[in-house]
Amino acid sequence: MASIVGSKQAEQLKQDGNHYFQKNRFGAAIDAYTEAITLCPNVPIYWTNRALCHRRRNDWRRVEEDCRKAIQLDHNSVKAHYYLGLALLQKEQYAEGVRELEKALDLGRGANPGRYIVEEIWEELAKAKYMEWEHESTRRSWELQNLKESCESALKETHMLDSSQTEGLKDENSTALLKQLEALGEVFMKAAADDIPTEVPDYLCCKITLDIFRDPVITPSGLTYERAVILEHLQKVGKFDPITREPLLPSQLVPNLAIKESVRAYLDRHGWAYRIQ
Repeated sequence: MASIVGSKQAEQLKQDGNHYFQKNRFGAAIDAYTEAITLCPNVPIYWTNRALCHRRRNDWRRVEEDCRKAIQLDHNSVKAHYYLGLALLQKEQYAEGVRELEKALDLGRGANPGRYIVEEIWEELAKAKYMEWEHESTRRSWELQNLKESCESALKETHMLDSSQTEGLKDENSTALLKQLEALGEVFMKAAADDIPTEVPDYLCCKITLDIFRDPVITPSGLTYERAVILEHLQKVGKFDPITREPLLPSQLVPNLAIKESVRAYLDRHGWAYRIQ
């Protein structure tokens, strides 16, 4: 009986915390959630709700602590993995932060792919991946430039040595040097090609949003769409394929694993494609 009363009190405190949160009274919300946790420490949502308040206060240490506790209680908590990922990114633990965001995204898609939080998680993940690419791209560019300059210097030194030993062939040696330098430039241009933004191939983009796929699904007619977008179309516009106009139900959508893998491989090589316009 006492535990039932405690559970009811804790649930009321959670509702109070939610009310305070909506009023941007984060301190009061934290106090309410803390009391709820004291009464019922094994309820994950109390921990994630308090973590969200800490997030709004930019208290990332406490966000991490509360999220780790929530994950201990529920390994499949989308919000706990999401907020933990954000906290780790704030600590510049990029690899760990990205892993948590990816975990949250996978869990969110499985539970309810149309939820707003899935889109929010993707955007945060894309920003983190883009920052990671930007950092690595700058490093690669600097290393390639230094290597290119070293190779050019070596070629020029060889040219000067050859010229001193083959008098009368100055023009031929100069022409040979220019060709070698041109060929060297082409080699380094190709080496840097993956880091130069271009257009994403059409087959990797949704026909509705024209954005690169995040969670592609295929219809019986063979067309591939972004899952959340086609589900919204089916719910708000009608139960038909927006391109073929054939009847279509949500249950007929199947994950397009081939395109999903192609997108993953493309993004691994072209991190600039994570950039959100």
